[in-house]
Amino acid sequence: MAAQAQDRSVLARKAEAGRCDPGVPPMTAGRAISQALSRAAGEMFDLPLAVQAIRERRMTLADLPELLEDLSLLALIEGPEEGLGLLALPPATLSTLIEVQMTGRVGRAVAPPRRPTRVDAAMAAAFVDTFLEGVEEGLMGMEDQVWAGGYRYASHLDDPRPLGLLLEDLGYRVWQLDLLLGPPPGRSAGLLWAVPAQGRFRQQPVQCAAEAATHVAPAPDSDAAGAADWARRMEGTVMGTQAVLEAVLHRVTLPLAAVMAFAPGTQIPLPEEALERLSLEGAGGRRLAPARLGQHRGFRALRLASDEDEAALPQAVKPLKMTSAPPFEPGASPFAARSAAPPATAGTGALGLAMDWDGEAGEAPAKPPARRGSSA
Repeated sequence: MAAQAQDRSVLARKAEAGRCDPGVPPMTAGRAISQALSRAAGEMFDLPLAVQAIRERRMTLADLPELLEDLSLLALIEGPEEGLGLLALPPATLSTLIEVQMTGRVGRAVAPPRRPTRVDAAMAAAFVDTFLEGVEEGLMGMEDQVWAGGYRYASHLDDPRPLGLLLEDLGYRVWQLDLLLGPPPGRSAGLLWAVPAQGRFRQQPVQCAAEAATHVAPAPDSDAAGAADWARRMEGTVMGTQAVLEAVLHRVTLPLAAVMAFAPGTQIPLPEEALERLSLEGAGGRRLAPARLGQHRGFRALRLASDEDEAALPQAVKPLKMTSAPPFEPGASPFAARSAAPPATAGTGALGLAMDWDGEAGEAPAKPPARRGSSA
């Protein structure tokens, strides 16, 4: 329900962009940036955001790193004609965005600064895109839309040193904002946005670019709706992280002596059907699906198969042996110095008893008759 309300608000803003309202003051770039930032925080996270100050300046690429706060998340944004810009989230801003997504509120204590990670970038990417889209819509039909429109999140950096190699060496429009995040008294934060001064966005002709001065973020109708919206955003963030998969060609079990004798040139035999019986495994060796090895556009590739396809493949008919593994030799016994006693001969002779054997072979001797005692 919250997502539908957000979609309706976006459509309403686009429809109102072409209407003339003499009661609304003319839109400026600074006003569009402030409104887009507050609207993105309110609609996505229900996070109060107030712009305390906003400054614009023109700078060269060489001077840009001087304005970046240490340990900031540097989001590279891509615009029209492969133009690149930068949106920097200082540690206080980034930690607040992460905190409100994880806990649903802004705590009293501020997390200590740390180096941004890929997960942090994935959780902030949607906020960056929503902000940039809001600026583009707010400046619709105005000359400033040429340099501000068309940018979206592309990648991130945790170190400003590669900026000189990634960004073009030209003049930039740099916007610095001082923010207050969360309910009063608020948490001090900031933001930096830099784009090429000469824009490349194709301006959309609109007769009038007036928009409503204020916008109230739609509140969830109930706690259940808010929880569902939070779960949806969390699922999108988690599903955006990277998962490492491994393709296992075959598994071989060998004696320890053969493994200890491994050397360059040792050949480990594989069955003929190994190329047809690959296993796609995830973290911890968990088997996800069978696969087959092949090619795609000149590269090695995997084709996922079903368990039924794997069962239909022929089974190995004979075991394979290593071609260069030496035979196993147990070596000398550590008890060789002790002389072994001759084994005892089985039978009554070993007990020192003499018994007569009168019967045939295979028969026991007859039992002697019992003697009766006489009384005196």
